[in-house]
Formats: sequence, C-alpha cells, structure tokens
Amino acid sequence: MKRAIPVVALSIAGLVPVWRYEPSIGTATSSSAEPATPSASASSGTTTSGTVVRGTTIDTEKGPVQVQVTFDGDEITAVRMLQQPNHPQTTAAVPKLVAETLKAQSADIDTVSGATITSEAYEKSLQAAIDQHGKSASPAASVASRVVAGSTVDTEKGPVQVQVTLEGDEITAVRMLQQPNHPQTTAAVPKLVAETLKAQSADIDTVSGATITSEGYKKSLQAALDEA
Repeated sequence: MKRAIPVVALSIAGLVPVWRYEPSIGTATSSSAEPATPSASASSGTTTSGTVVRGTTIDTEKGPVQVQVTFDGDEITAVRMLQQPNHPQTTAAVPKLVAETLKAQSADIDTVSGATITSEAYEKSLQAAIDQHGKSASPAASVASRVVAGSTVDTEKGPVQVQVTLEGDEITAVRMLQQPNHPQTTAAVPKLVAETLKAQSADIDTVSGATITSEGYKKSLQAALDEA
C-alpha cells in the first residue's frame, strides 16, 4: 500500500502539464476592424429610381470635381459627389451645394463661402449633367422617324403612290413613289407636298390642272397616315 502512493503521486504530477497547456475550446479570437473612412460624397433624395446622369470631371487646383445627378422626369431628385477635393471646407460645402441644387432645380446657385473653387467646378459638372439629360430626353432623340408608304391608287393618268416620313405625329417629309409621267403632274407634286406639310393631314386642296393626280395623291397619303 505504501508503494502505491508514489505511483499515484507521479501519475497526478504527469497530468498537470497536460491540463495546463490544453487549448481552450469555444473561445474565438477577435480583433477590432479599422473604422471605415467616411465617404466624401454627398447625396440627397432617392436614387432607387429615375435617370442617373454623370457630369463631366472638372479639374481644379484643389483636385477633380464630378457630380452624379438623378432625375425623375425633369426634376432633380438627388445629387451625389463622385469626385471632390479632400479638404474640410469642401466637405462642409457639399451638403449646402446639394441642398441649393434641389431647391433651385438648376445649376444657377450661389457659391459657398470658403469653397469658391469647388463650388464653381460643382456648378460646371452639374450643368453638364443637366445638359446631357436634356439631350437624351428631347423629342428628337427619343422619337424615332417612321417611313410609311401609302397604297397605290390607280388613276386614268397612271398609278399614284406616296411615302410619308413622320417623327411622332408630325409629317416631316412626303415623297412620290409613283406618279403619272405628265408635265402637269410634275408641276403639281411640289405644291401638294408643301400643302401637306403645312396642313399636317390629307385635307388639302387639289391643284388646278392636275385634279386626277391630286385626288390619287390624297387617297394614298391618307392610307399612309392611317397605317402610321
């Protein structure tokens, strides 16, 4: 019995180092992430819908300036700085410039005291974005031209057929695809076309001396307008 005690004691002593160095279970090592640098951009309003247009980049002695504008129709609903000088006065000025833009709905705003260079560059980039939006929203850019041929109308003088070009609902051009080979017809066609562009319809007078061609022209023209 006395010999067993040292063996037990040695066994316990041998377990001590294992217990002391056993790794802890369930403890996660964590480190605090470096705080993100605040964004230098400013925005206002909603950017989830609408047309987004970027203005040109304006280089200044303080650094580049560029804005991004969100439009809902013709209304400016948000302005965001894409590029701006890294300067406290600029950071303080941007929210004021954006607020003035949303109020004025244009680039005709006052410069911010202490940030004149940035303010003027902001206005230029903003105006470029507004101009770009105006071009893309203009009827000429958004309405495609349509070319429609009217039906062929047979007359005793020969077939008559017109081709009409429209932009939206406006008649912008009329071309004869078929017409009688007759001097009176040749003289009458420019008059018929001019009257069509003026009246914007087939409700025009016949040309004296070319009544048959005129009637055929109006029928073909009306068929083209009906098709369009």
